[in-house]
Amino acid sequence: MKIKISNLKKLYGDQVILDNLELDIKDIHSLVIIGPSGGGKSTLLRILAGLEIPEEGTITINNKTLSFKEVDLHNYRKTIGMVFQAFNLFPHLSAIKNITLPLEKIHKIKAHEANSRAKTLFDKFKLTEHSHKYPSQLSGGQQQRIAITRAVALESQFLLLDEPTSALDPGLTSEVLDCILELKKEKKDLILVTHEMGFAKNVADFILFIDKGKILEAGEANLLFDNPKTIELKEFLGKTLKY
Repeated sequence: MKIKISNLKKLYGDQVILDNLELDIKDIHSLVIIGPSGGGKSTLLRILAGLEIPEEGTITINNKTLSFKEVDLHNYRKTIGMVFQAFNLFPHLSAIKNITLPLEKIHKIKAHEANSRAKTLFDKFKLTEHSHKYPSQLSGGQQQRIAITRAVALESQFLLLDEPTSALDPGLTSEVLDCILELKKEKKDLILVTHEMGFAKNVADFILFIDKGKILEAGEANLLFDNPKTIELKEFLGKTLKY
């Protein structure tokens, strides 16, 4: 995965959320964005997902520059998978229908292919016994794993995950993190925002630390975690990791 960001700026009213971000990274599979709440990391992820439009700047992913015209964004969103903090499953549909219906209706995949794809992924993520249950019959961890499965089923160019464990009880977090680590092992391209620092260190090829709308540090995961250079990152990690 290649990502180049130039002069990216995002405002909400008079408030600067992202302040002229610059980034140029190549040959990675997993980018993890960390930082304090309100620092701009989820806004950056939403722009990368085509859900927010910046005031200024350009983004190029895998040598294709993102167009912020609505018709182009609509087509672009079909090529990526997005997993939110909330599970966003359809409550009136079974788990497997939550996978197959978007494939059939939005991506025009034939029913037998959609079902085959869903069943293969349910086996892979150990969800087969839950395939005909409704969201209300599932734990939060199971619902989030199904949401990840739905994103993977699209066979998208990459996945974006926004704090995928933040709505879960601690006891359910590990099953979701294990699911993401499995995707990492398969070299699925991921862009992830998380507050789980130990997990971030394990899953990331490259880390961005964003605070007050700026990228204050960026680098390979081990180097950045083991040798933070800015006061801001040292303080942030000091609150979330024990050295």
